[in-house]
Amino acid sequence: MEDSSFVKHTGGCHCGTVRFSALAPAKIRLCKCNCSVCVKKQIKGFLVPAERFEILQGKDNLAEYTFNTGIAKHWFCKTCGVQSFYRPRSNPEGISVMICCLDPGTVKEVEEFTFDGQNWEETMKKRRAF
Repeated sequence: MEDSSFVKHTGGCHCGTVRFSALAPAKIRLCKCNCSVCVKKQIKGFLVPAERFEILQGKDNLAEYTFNTGIAKHWFCKTCGVQSFYRPRSNPEGISVMICCLDPGTVKEVEEFTFDGQNWEETMKKRRAF
């Protein structure tokens, strides 16, 4: 992505109880993963470092779902059930933000790529080799 300037994206869950902000480029690199949970939940997110992400309100209204290794943390609103963001196993120092939960107006372009989560271990070995 040529434009590395950051914008403040804001968003939240369906009922508005959970609100967040994320400092990221206006051109979003969106990950579509084919692992079991991402397919079931139709997750499409973009990664930001944890220090560029902030929960603005509703932290006490978040429930957590985790499975397998317990590294990934899937948080969702206890009221409406929407998952606006999560901590991915592939990058536990970051937060993956669901593009569908952003407020309109800050995303200028989207580049989508596929992450082979069905073959997670092999995919991560290949990524580490680069």
